[in-house]
Amino acid sequence: MIAKWTEGKHRTETAIPGLVLHRWSSPTEPSSYMFAPHLCLIAQGVKRILLGDEAYVYDAQTFVVSSVELPIVSHILEATPEKPYLGLTLELDLKEISRLMLHSSLPPASSSPTDRGIGVSKLTPPLLNAVERLLALLDTPEEIPVFQRLVEQEIYYRLLMDEGQGTRLRQIIMAESRSNQIARAIDWMKRHFDQPLHISELAKHAGMSPSGFHQHFRALTAISPLQFQKRIRLNEARRLMLLENMDAGNAAFRVGYESPTQFNREYKRMFGNPPRTDIKMLQSAPV
Repeated sequence: MIAKWTEGKHRTETAIPGLVLHRWSSPTEPSSYMFAPHLCLIAQGVKRILLGDEAYVYDAQTFVVSSVELPIVSHILEATPEKPYLGLTLELDLKEISRLMLHSSLPPASSSPTDRGIGVSKLTPPLLNAVERLLALLDTPEEIPVFQRLVEQEIYYRLLMDEGQGTRLRQIIMAESRSNQIARAIDWMKRHFDQPLHISELAKHAGMSPSGFHQHFRALTAISPLQFQKRIRLNEARRLMLLENMDAGNAAFRVGYESPTQFNREYKRMFGNPPRTDIKMLQSAPV
């Protein structure tokens, strides 16, 4: 189902909002980007995601859920022209999931917390079946407005019923949970990434003490708040140079760097090449 929509393309935006299909015929180099809450599922191949120093490997028997926006590094481990990597990502609607959580048939939330904002689980037949029915809607685009939300609700229900992913999603949504407090701070950081970082101010936004905030932030994201801000800044600078044709110096100042030298050094450390070289490579890469 994925193969027929991705012939000759690495990335295919579909008629279903938030659903993107992926195809690669060879392993890829590590790529760094900000990853919003998503369901990630592979039909063929193997992929690895790095969050801080932790690695998450998944394949056609497993799936990944990210419950909060995170700075990750990912790369495809197994793919050939004969057996290309085929996968999909579906953006999660946390508001819709929160409404579904009110349904009386759902079991009570687990009291045991999860740590990271991302995790791997075993793919179940009911979840796979729901995802297949979402993909099948691409063949009948006139039915997408009628059935998309219903099928996505079933997918969210299956995720909420998953022992690990259900707890992860509920903790992000529940207002009193530590994960939700950190998620609010992350949202503030995304809107003010170009400003100096003050842990006491971030902790205040999260309703936590500075020491408690730092501890729970690292537990959810695997990195410190300062490292998180740095990755937001570098990814935004990359976007400005790639999509808005901004030069490296102006992009550095726009995202909050005062030293172009420091910007170039940290950019190369994160993306593997200096800004100009990296952007030229991205511009020449196939879609």
